[in-house]
Amino acid sequence: MDLVIISGRSGSGKSTALHQLEDEGYYAIDNLPASLLPALVGHAPALGRDGAGVAVCIDARNAAADLSRIDEILAALPDTVRLRTLYLDADEDTLLKRFSETRRRHPLASRELPLAEAIRREQALLEPLASEAGLTLDTSEMTIHELRDAVRQRLVGAGAGVLSLLVQSFGFKRGVPADADLVFDVRMLPNPHWSKELRLLTGRDEPVKDFLEAQPLTGELFLELAGFLDRWLPHYASGARSYLTIALGCTGGQHRSVYMAERLFAHLAAHHGPVHLRHRELA
Repeated sequence: MDLVIISGRSGSGKSTALHQLEDEGYYAIDNLPASLLPALVGHAPALGRDGAGVAVCIDARNAAADLSRIDEILAALPDTVRLRTLYLDADEDTLLKRFSETRRRHPLASRELPLAEAIRREQALLEPLASEAGLTLDTSEMTIHELRDAVRQRLVGAGAGVLSLLVQSFGFKRGVPADADLVFDVRMLPNPHWSKELRLLTGRDEPVKDFLEAQPLTGELFLELAGFLDRWLPHYASGARSYLTIALGCTGGQHRSVYMAERLFAHLAAHHGPVHLRHRELA
């Protein structure tokens, strides 16, 4: 049985992650009492479709006593359960902003407990689950689409024993993606931004491709990156990893990183698959 537990502080994107897994065929349950996990596993054969498994959200709405002994509850599950735990979080300023924008009530907030203090108390309450998580994602800078992509790639992927790859372009002016495993800086390449004819285009457009491919450094860099990945990806796969995010950055994330991500994606798809592609600044 494939069982995915989603947890994290309120406002971090738990519902988005759970809905994504439901779209992938998982039987999704929100706010499951942790004490019912063993009973849920007993009913597993009747749940899910196409063998996708079960996804449950366990968070601060649970009884504090159950959260404090979550390690015991998980340890008691049968060996036949393939358990994975995803913990989502974001910085305090981002969580405060999200609650302000949506005007939702925090599950721990009250007249006696203001929002900021409720967010801090929630973090302490969920620490036992956070420490059990095999995968933690900081969603502070993620859009809903980026979070859904991350869940699809890192939890669904291609199944056990297969390394799922994500090639992502980004702009350094917005910061390095929080979920990046390998980061390559391509800002040494000539910048199409300084050409008036190319400024409003992207690395997907033929004029930009022609400009970059006319530079000797572009071909040399691609061969170096492709060679490095060809050499080391099999070792990442043999190390029991199920996912790897390869991030390529330039200044604005419009031209050079997009071009190189597209080219590396095509190379990896032909030789390593399965591979996903995301352009953060073009979303």
